[in-house]
Amino acid sequence: MHEIRPGLVLRGVQPPLCLSDFKLMAFDMDSTLINIECVDEIADAAGRKAEVAAITEAAMRGEIADYKESLRRRVALLKGVSVASMEQVYATRLRLNPGAAELVGACKRAGLKLLLVSGGFTFFTDRIRDRLGIDFTRSNVLEVQGGVLTGKMVDQPWGDICDGNEKRKMLQETCSALGIAPAQAIAMGDGANDLPMMAAAGLSVAYHAKPRVREQATVAINSGGLDRLLELMN
Repeated sequence: MHEIRPGLVLRGVQPPLCLSDFKLMAFDMDSTLINIECVDEIADAAGRKAEVAAITEAAMRGEIADYKESLRRRVALLKGVSVASMEQVYATRLRLNPGAAELVGACKRAGLKLLLVSGGFTFFTDRIRDRLGIDFTRSNVLEVQGGVLTGKMVDQPWGDICDGNEKRKMLQETCSALGIAPAQAIAMGDGANDLPMMAAAGLSVAYHAKPRVREQATVAINSGGLDRLLELMN
């Protein structure tokens, strides 16, 4: 890998690339498209943030082999948190990361479709989808009863939990539906659970990522915003 500009590292590609050569842009959400890990911030309302954040950090670094089990453990600790508290997280803590809107806009102008695939929750991905005009999403559903979280998730037609393998599967299925090859997709993420979909894509981008992810990505953005990817494009 070599640093072509401060905070922008490449492995195995030479710029300039052409954005319009790609047809799909797949984003992770937490700590990639947005500034927070939503599960950690929800846990804050239950007084369990430190406990949950420690599990999240270990999972993102790839130190926990079973992502699904790590997420079940974290969600169980959210039991009793109100939907109103989650609304508060969205309204007061969640922000798009720098350059997110600019990169999304550039992708749309170049004709790319957009996929948001997250180990997080539909409560947030649906809002980000609508805010940015994203075409496809896949994420997890928190079970709610009486306006509070039960500490469980709801199974969906495609499966139980969106982990790394499900992220890869969703990217591949979206490519198939669009009639394109995975080589025509860009995948961007920051954690170990993003590596399967990043490996399946033609171009993988690590954004302020964990060491293992930076080491394996085609492009690593280590400083600045998401739109630094555009510095490689013509």
